[in-house]
Amino acid sequence: MSSKPIIDVIIPAFNEENAIGNVLRDLPKDWIREIIVCNNLSTDQTAQIASRLGATVVDAPIQGYGNACLFGLKHIAQKEIAPDIIVFIDADYSDYPEELPLLVKPIIEENYDMVIGSRALGKSEKGSMTPQQVFGNWLATHLIKLFYGYRFTDLGPFRAIRYNKLLQLKMQDKTYGWTVEMQVKAAKQKLKCTEIPVQYRVRIGFSKVSGTIKGTIGAGQKILWTIFKYL
Repeated sequence: MSSKPIIDVIIPAFNEENAIGNVLRDLPKDWIREIIVCNNLSTDQTAQIASRLGATVVDAPIQGYGNACLFGLKHIAQKEIAPDIIVFIDADYSDYPEELPLLVKPIIEENYDMVIGSRALGKSEKGSMTPQQVFGNWLATHLIKLFYGYRFTDLGPFRAIRYNKLLQLKMQDKTYGWTVEMQVKAAKQKLKCTEIPVQYRVRIGFSKVSGTIKGTIGAGQKILWTIFKYL
């Protein structure tokens, strides 16, 4: 990219009033055109805090991580000038938003299509990932390598992708399979992908996925189903 890229950030959010402010404050605003908080049926002050801190709040009225991301993309599709890069980051402050420039650098300088922020390669705070998360990531990435020939170390939510390539993937997943669908489809379409090490910390608040047995089992099943679906 010869000129400064247009970067939009999508943040799916469900009841993250204690964390969303930290995420928004730490994102490097000089790199970003618009921050879109996809309010996924929050019953707390998530939307109000995000709006007060300058984010665009998009209501995502159907529950699900993927649904929230899809509603964010619908908002972006209405813009007269499309972004060059989309960055996804969680609203729970487990990622380090200030690492965004490192995440987009391989796209800007080395012509990559997608960059995954890998917690496996980076430094994770003790307790930030449950044993089942660690195992699930290991299993999923090994299956992707086995079946699709692409080597990833993580399904990390902090990621950047060229907007035109993201549209090309025709993302569909509405719940837990969003991240793995993106990586499987990127592998199938032979996108140029890489990973960078990112830091990871204990999230603020309670995890709706790994914090419950139902959520953990549901996410695991959906991830495995998605990997086999596109074979």
